[in-house]
Amino acid sequence: MLLHKIEEVRKHVKNWKKQGLSIGLVPTMGALHAGHLSLIKKAVEKCDKVVVSVFVNPIQFCPGEDLDKYPRTLEADNKLCEEANADIVFAPSPSEMYGEGQMHTNDFLTYVIPPFFYTNKLCGKSRVGHFDGVCTVVNKLFNIVQPDFAFFGQKDAQQLIIIKKMVKDLNIPIEIIPCPIVRENSGLALSSRNKYLSEEDKTYALALSKILNNIKSCYKKGITDVNALKETAYAFLNEHHELEYLEFMNENDLEAVTTATDNTRVFIACKVGGVRLIDNLLLGE
Repeated sequence: MLLHKIEEVRKHVKNWKKQGLSIGLVPTMGALHAGHLSLIKKAVEKCDKVVVSVFVNPIQFCPGEDLDKYPRTLEADNKLCEEANADIVFAPSPSEMYGEGQMHTNDFLTYVIPPFFYTNKLCGKSRVGHFDGVCTVVNKLFNIVQPDFAFFGQKDAQQLIIIKKMVKDLNIPIEIIPCPIVRENSGLALSSRNKYLSEEDKTYALALSKILNNIKSCYKKGITDVNALKETAYAFLNEHHELEYLEFMNENDLEAVTTATDNTRVFIACKVGGVRLIDNLLLGE
């Protein structure tokens, strides 16, 4: 069922709540792929009713980013959700979510601002304000759908950690369910932005997963010094790669570490063919 209005969604949610049914939410920006479908599948298995939101959220895009060209494939997305047995696809317009003309004006829009400690690093360092937009829209979706469970992919690990922090700090009665990264057979992490890559660039993009897997292999052999582990990355990079960051942080709170442990997550961001890609890996898995 494809719905565009908040009140329509709330009407169905109210009926489900009266029946005592559990509700799962899968927030997406559309252009759905197998990674999204794995989230929906998990939600369908765990919950009585499932809502998938499809919304390209303008307030999480920074100036100069790909808001205008971000892939929008609602018809195909809706079909995939139906085939995956989602109950509602909620696809609001920006004006439905934020009101006319407000989404780019801080003076007139209430934002949810996560802690600076969690946002002044990794993706937040180059995308200032991005996570303010993420937390704001996710909080709005939580208020609209009132789910018991919300499902997020581990590929956006910083986002996941920040959302879990928001839920804890604001006493939001929702359980966040992390879901594993889904990869192509080549090892490339699935992303809607992979559509921007040429076949040649996809080959160069494999450097991200190769770097992470090699670091994990070195760690398993006993190398725990973070600087030494970082040095192993450069053998996989060439003129086709623009490395933005390679960081080692505590899995739970994004504290930078100098000695790797099983609880260390390695984060990487790199531009390939002008496309910004991210990936990550937990050393103890």
